[in-house]
Amino acid sequence: MVTVEVTAAAVEQRLSAGELSCPDCGGVLARWGWGRSRSLRGPGGVVVVRPRRARCRSCEATHILLPVLSLVRRADTAEVVGAGLELAAAGWGSRWIAERLGRPVTTVRGWLRCWSRRAGRAAAVFTSWLVALADDLAAVLPSPAGTAVADAVCAAAGFAFAARARLGMLKVPTWLLVSAACRGCLLAPGWPWGPARPRM
Repeated sequence: MVTVEVTAAAVEQRLSAGELSCPDCGGVLARWGWGRSRSLRGPGGVVVVRPRRARCRSCEATHILLPVLSLVRRADTAEVVGAGLELAAAGWGSRWIAERLGRPVTTVRGWLRCWSRRAGRAAAVFTSWLVALADDLAAVLPSPAGTAVADAVCAAAGFAFAARARLGMLKVPTWLLVSAACRGCLLAPGWPWGPARPRM
């Protein structure tokens, strides 16, 4: 799985130019058909995405090019899920979050259960990525937020801040950068994985 821009034209241009690399061997990815269309619930309504498939010219492995707004196995966009996690970090309960975001309570509970199980590991991963990107750690390293869930959200936001500053992505929203770094696997089984560097 490789995360890519939201716009299909930009993805096609990068594929044509040989700018997308295989996450397995580093070879050049080439076009290899399409994945199935998915409807995602975004902050402004339904977003339909049809991910591109690519095949490595070296190792011949195939990969889905997941638009950065998507999260693996989730029907909501990364920004919606991220907003829910931020509200949980601020002390909101699942019912209030569900009402605020217009999502089923069971869906929000699923996000929060998954996040709370991996909060410690997620905080460690995002903090290590933040340390790798930041020029001035004292200015960006988050202070303890009081709970493991809040610490993990603060670490993710700190990483996104450092990535924007280092990579010049000043207008990219926090949770899209987070999704790109973890290849859409923020709430997927098996994440966080190693090595301790973002896979953007």
